[in-house]
Amino acid sequence: MQTPSDSSSPGAASGPAPGTAPDTAGDGTPLKRAIGPRLLILFVIGDILGTGIYATTGKVAGKVGGALWLPFAIGFVLAILTAASYVELVGKYPKAAGAALYTQKAFKVPFLTFIVAFMVMCSGLSSASAAARAFGGDYLAEFVDVSPTLVAILFVLALAALNLRGVSESVKANVVMTLVEVSGLLIILAIGAFAVFSGEGDPSRLGEFEAGGSGSALASGVLGATALAFFAFVGFEDSVNMAEETKNPARSFPRAIFIGVAVTGVVYVLVALVSSLLVDSGTLAGSSGPLLEVVKAGGVDFPPQLFAAIALFAVTNSALINIMMASRLCYGMANERILPRVMGRVLPRRRTPIAGILFTAAIAVGLVSTGEIEGLGDTTSFLLLCVFAVVNVAVLVLRRDRVEHAHFRTPTALPVLGAVTALILASPLADRAAEVYIRAGVLLAVGIALWGVNKLVLRMHGD
Repeated sequence: MQTPSDSSSPGAASGPAPGTAPDTAGDGTPLKRAIGPRLLILFVIGDILGTGIYATTGKVAGKVGGALWLPFAIGFVLAILTAASYVELVGKYPKAAGAALYTQKAFKVPFLTFIVAFMVMCSGLSSASAAARAFGGDYLAEFVDVSPTLVAILFVLALAALNLRGVSESVKANVVMTLVEVSGLLIILAIGAFAVFSGEGDPSRLGEFEAGGSGSALASGVLGATALAFFAFVGFEDSVNMAEETKNPARSFPRAIFIGVAVTGVVYVLVALVSSLLVDSGTLAGSSGPLLEVVKAGGVDFPPQLFAAIALFAVTNSALINIMMASRLCYGMANERILPRVMGRVLPRRRTPIAGILFTAAIAVGLVSTGEIEGLGDTTSFLLLCVFAVVNVAVLVLRRDRVEHAHFRTPTALPVLGAVTALILASPLADRAAEVYIRAGVLLAVGIALWGVNKLVLRMHGD
């Protein structure tokens, strides 16, 4: 990630061809536009799928009860609102910097841009940490019985070591990983279809709410469950970082993001329905591998260990992508002199960002040592909901900035609703544990401290 400079202006005399961005990287070498529309759709789906649905379905059930499909349905609608804002912005500014780019262009406040970028980085680390906790839980217990916390720590360290060696995954490799992840969810849907046709399951659970009755307790429970379910939808915002490597991004991204969010939304709601139909909310809530409980209760002779292996693959893929993203973001901010330059140090032989990897791995180890799946997933959602609120406002602010090429324009009501709903879900109105706000506050305090140290060093050197 490179923190953007505000180089565009309304009515510029020259600019990129319609629907394209200048093909230059920081060193003048163009990035290859190798991603077509179909690959982009699969990339978006692959970015969204993973830890969220495999690990947090049970925790959502614990908050809302048997009607756990409802938070996923609401989360899908809310994801569409913010996705529409990202589609407009990536079509307007097809650059690989995402929320930080839009924040800088809209508000031109470097500190706010830094906070947004650091929140995105921390959301990746909390997401990877939730995946690490899921890896060390009930899915792994199908093979070996070890301490979940120890496994989670070793898992993070193993990913950091792999990252140091120079992990680079092409989009085509991501397609293979996506197909494996999807296969696990299709297995759940097939088991659900079998259960329905054979009269298995308890349909009455689909309308049960944990809080019972109505009123503020029910509303708070649904809001809290929706905020956690929203964790399953995060990932579509990462795809905008592929803008400079996508063929005709202004045309490709609207279709890819909307189809990607829609496909995953439908799958998630169906998986939630099947889960509640076959397993009671208490059992789901008590498991760190809730979909494994569905497989065991489905009445189908499907090997639990095979499904557990698929789930382990899914959460590993999510964790690795997020660890890589966070370390590169740290490296990019150091190169832009937003963080201390030492954070941008590179391993000489491997050419990997060693300082960024070690720093982000240390934070991730701290997170998995002090948090569980629900709290870490909620922290991810909280951080990104704050970022999404800023992005939705940025869309409206940037309407005054005209560009020469045609691009998607979302109806004004959508970013307004997106900003309002993001703020509501990030607020104490949602049933969220205090530890989530404390954890997010500590992470931001670390970032602000680094920002302050860097500013002091720059001032001492007269920069």
